[in-house]
This record gives sequence, structure tokens and C-alpha cells, in this order.
Amino acid sequence: MNTDLIAEAYQRLFPEKECPYITNLEYNRRLSDFNANIKLVYNSLSIHLNLQWKDIDNEIKIGLIQSLMLKVLKKRINTTNINLYNNFVKNIPILTPKTKSDPVLEESFHRTNHKFFQQTMEMPNLTWGTASKRKLASYNFHDDTVTISTLFQEARSEVLDYLMYHELLHKYHKFGHKNGRSSFHTRKFRDDENLYENKSKIEQEINWIIRESSKKKAKTSLFDFLRLK
Repeated sequence: MNTDLIAEAYQRLFPEKECPYITNLEYNRRLSDFNANIKLVYNSLSIHLNLQWKDIDNEIKIGLIQSLMLKVLKKRINTTNINLYNNFVKNIPILTPKTKSDPVLEESFHRTNHKFFQQTMEMPNLTWGTASKRKLASYNFHDDTVTISTLFQEARSEVLDYLMYHELLHKYHKFGHKNGRSSFHTRKFRDDENLYENKSKIEQEINWIIRESSKKKAKTSLFDFLRLK
């Protein structure tokens, strides 16, 4: 029922129409846990799902496919299947094995969990990312992972804990879905984020760390250039 699943998802979105696309649905191991992507070229619609989706109920997969379709078609529609899919994604962290960790990030997690969540938060996977200045930290619902930029490996614990707190709020509040759009920074999320002590000063320090990192990179590049002369 692979390609039929795409047609079924389309016709539930647009009951008055038949699916106008040549469809292809594949499962593979190349995509990360519970990930998926879609490609629409002329009348050819291809969807690739991580292999973990293969044994998931078709009604949930239809919701996933509908969500992908709405993105490429730039439409906003809510369906029962999309709600099923979103509820499933919110519960993926419960099913995800915890295999990635780091001592510094673990300490930050435990401090944050104790201070803000009364030690009720289950520890997610914890990893350092790249030295990114744009994506300072992130939480991935699909594999229950908090990733923090290596720019902050030498930062004060208050700075690291602030980044950790922000990402754990995503794990705690999950996300809202309305009119075909997912909302990750809800009012309740922002209210809780503002509970962090000295938030404004810490954000200023984060900006300073980013600026200093840029200066160091510029100096290193100049040094390497002169050394090669």
C-alpha cells in the first residue's frame, strides 16, 4: 500500500480531487530517526521515510504524509490524521533509547532539572554540535536530543544552563498545532523562559561569546595567511 498511502493522504486532504501525481514512497536507513522528506518535481511526488516508520500505523503515517504535502503545496489544513501524527511525535521521546551523553552537559542537565523541573524531567540524549553561531542549541523531538554549539564548551555554567533550560522547555511543552502550523514558542513557553534569573544579562554574554569567536576566527585566518606567504 506504499504509493496508495500517498494517494489516500491526498484525497483525505482534498476530497473533491483525485491525486494528480505519480507517487513513490520509500523507506531507508539514510534518514535520521523518525525523519522524512518530500520532493515534488512537476507531476512526480516522492516521499522518503526513515525505516522506523515502516511498522507504524498507517493512520499516523497518513498524517505525516499530509503534513509534508501541505508544506510543499503551501496550504494550511488540519486533519484528524495530522493530529494523530503530532501526538505520536510528542511521545517519541518516551520510546527513544538514550545513548548519547557528555559529562559537562549531564551536569548542566541535572542542575537545570533540579532548579526548574523538580527533577521530574527524563534526561534526553545530550551532544555537542558544531561551532555554530546561528544555531546555538536545539531540541530534536524525533530522537530526543539536546544539541549545543561547541562555542559554549568553555562558557560559564549559568550560560550553558540557560541554553539547556531553553531546549528542555521544548521537551517539556512539546508544541502546539493550529490551522496547519506548528508553534514551538507558545506564550506559556515564553513565560517559563522569562523565569530564568538574569536572562537579559546572560543573553548579552551569549552575544559577547559569539562576537569573540568571530574575532578569534578572523585572527586565525590572518595568521594562516601570513604563515603561507
